Amino acid sequence: MKLLVVDDSSTMRRIIKNTLARLGYKNVLEGADGVEGWEQLDSNPDIEMLITDWNMPEMNGLELVKKVRADERFKDLPIIMVTTEGGKAEVITALKAGVNNYIVKPFTPQVLKEKLGAVMGIAE
Repeated sequence: MKLLVVDDSSTMRRIIKNTLARLGYKNVLEGADGVEGWEQLDSNPDIEMLITDWNMPEMNGLELVKKVRADERFKDLPIIMVTTEGGKAEVITALKAGVNNYIVKPFTPQVLKEKLGAVMGIAE
């Protein structure tokens, strides 16, 4: 399974990638902002899940989600937003834009595992 992690923090990308690797997901691409994330998606249409931050330069995560959802190729792509934006209004905004699940930073590996399972329909 090919996943894409988009976050402007290289440390956060590494944490997420390491957690995914421990969960058995080894094929993980990355992008440093929404623009890079979109370029990765556009050139790798076989990506099966997007994990994105909200607050990034160039193109933020919400803009990326809207762009992804507007493209017929990715209308069913599972998207998890991992962000410091934990307010109810932000969560609702992200869900309305097309995010499948939402994780507030900081998070534990268990939370990422549970959210991945929920989005992919995998029971614990």
